[in-house]
Amino acid sequence: MFELKERDGLARICELTTKHGKVTTPVLLPVINPNFLTITPGEMKSKLGVQMIITNSYIIRTTGELRRKAEESGLHELLGFDGPIMTDSGTFQDHVYGDVDVGHKEIVQFQSSIGSDIGTILDVFSEPDFTREQTEEAVRETLRRGAESVDLKGEMLLAGPVQGGVFPDLRESCAKDISALDFDVHPIGGVVPLLESYRFKDLAEVIIASKKGLNPARPVHLFGAGHPMVFPMAVLLGCDMFDSASYAKYAREERVMYSTGTKSLRDLHDLACHCPACSKTSVSELKQMPKEQRTKSIAEHNLHVLLREIKGIKNAIHEGSIWELCEMRARAHPSLLEVLRVLKKHKDFLERFEPASRRGAFFYCGPESYDRPVVARYQQRFFSRYRKPDTRVLVGFEEAQKPYSRTYEKEIRAIISKVDASFLVSSFFGPVPLELDELYPIAQSVIPSDLDEEVKRRMVEVMERHAHTHGYPLALMWEGMETLEFLDDMISSRQANRDHDLLRCRAVLDMQFGRGAGDILEGRKVDIVKSRRTGKIRNVIVDGVHVLSMRASDGRFSPRIEGGRLLKGVLQYPKMRVKVEDEPAEFAAKGNNVFAKFVIDCDPEIRPGDDVLVVNTRDELAAVGRALMNCDEMRSFKRGVAVRVKDVSD
Repeated sequence: MFELKERDGLARICELTTKHGKVTTPVLLPVINPNFLTITPGEMKSKLGVQMIITNSYIIRTTGELRRKAEESGLHELLGFDGPIMTDSGTFQDHVYGDVDVGHKEIVQFQSSIGSDIGTILDVFSEPDFTREQTEEAVRETLRRGAESVDLKGEMLLAGPVQGGVFPDLRESCAKDISALDFDVHPIGGVVPLLESYRFKDLAEVIIASKKGLNPARPVHLFGAGHPMVFPMAVLLGCDMFDSASYAKYAREERVMYSTGTKSLRDLHDLACHCPACSKTSVSELKQMPKEQRTKSIAEHNLHVLLREIKGIKNAIHEGSIWELCEMRARAHPSLLEVLRVLKKHKDFLERFEPASRRGAFFYCGPESYDRPVVARYQQRFFSRYRKPDTRVLVGFEEAQKPYSRTYEKEIRAIISKVDASFLVSSFFGPVPLELDELYPIAQSVIPSDLDEEVKRRMVEVMERHAHTHGYPLALMWEGMETLEFLDDMISSRQANRDHDLLRCRAVLDMQFGRGAGDILEGRKVDIVKSRRTGKIRNVIVDGVHVLSMRASDGRFSPRIEGGRLLKGVLQYPKMRVKVEDEPAEFAAKGNNVFAKFVIDCDPEIRPGDDVLVVNTRDELAAVGRALMNCDEMRSFKRGVAVRVKDVSD
């Protein structure tokens, strides 16, 4: 029903299967009011490429002629749309106008009877200004109705909304309880007042709390999020579906949407848009149109803008640049920028979904970039996994062109001619030993030379922590010939040169697989094959067997099956393991990918993109491959590939 295809952290491209076809998420569902068709559903599909729409089953049920046609011919015939249709239940009408004249069981049965692809239960809307007691009651009633409604869905997919107001603990507990029921989609409800008042920080807290409790294998719909400004932030935090009535509502008010905000038609000098609706007209011509024609033209433009933003987000997920897109879009409004500054509270949660590496480089977009999960992960692993060489001297360098080891090659040669030393760069990400300077995200980053003062201060704090954690008898910063002269005076005899390639291999193994993984090279004959063109490590041969290949794209190792056996010997269970049922393990041993539904257990520390060991129920190695999901996702998804197998047992 829901299958993960591509991802960038919590942001993901998935395939949702319904009775009327498959939908690729993230997806926008234009809201259709059958009584006011500004743009017909048929036009939306043929002219704008809309995949899916949403309409209100309560309005249809309470409007005599609409109900008759829906019951006779079905929902799709009524609306003239042959793609998937989702229906709402009347919760918002109940919230705005008072009690709706329908029971919670009755409205689910009605949605199923008229052929809705995804129906929605009649939950209880919880206002942001509700007291905790009022919110708890709304959650209890929503869960009660959900439990009584879920068995009535028939062949229809059913949406169970998450309520809980602005109380994160209530949102998370509601999400856990609603996930325990047999729902197919989980909308996050009760957020329209937050959106209307630009309380984006509170909205982010609501989404994160809900995601913490929800089953990760089910799509998340952010109800009422109809402006493109919020899409990147919401997708970054794991929302898959959106609905918008604003494209038509704004058009009736002569308000024109853009990705960074909304403008009144009367204030525009130029439409500044090349969508089909705008490319053939001008502001003056638009103002002279008859009201109905003008409304439709603006509505088409607004819908184009919404759909274009969704497409841009999909591209960002594919490229691995969703954080950059979100940080750039956040500059459109101070309330969005505020969201970035509070996400650091949730770095630990976000890091669990952060890929091991991305297709594209890390681009610095502002001081908020320092709080991305990938920065926190590098620092955490550096302090917990990195093992410094047993040298007595550390020489530090300032940030420079990457890779650092090539930039400072001349200086390094001069120093090691006098003393056995370790080398380190004070970088944006933290202390970077030269052994790690090709590892993602160090080498794959674009950072300005003149950083914000707040970022500089935090970088200094990390370097001070390094000085206390990885102490050296003698540590100094490179200052040219003065440093060489100082070393001449201080060091009486020079130790033997080290194999810096071997040092790099051990350090990368520790950082990638865990402290101690580098021990697989101890006491063995190690041959290292390097690229003739770049001089970078390509293959590692141990005792005559090819065990590891280093990827040029991210400086990480892809283990061969023999490398997997060596790693398994030094990594205690369940470290870096994905345990699968015995028969699927046999298929994996023949080169077949591992599907999530066959995963029994896995290391909680596995992150998407990690190189992992596929084992059977007896912890026997079947294959090595790259994880496409983290552990929670592997345990939850029933469709899709969990591990892409790269090498197998003989």
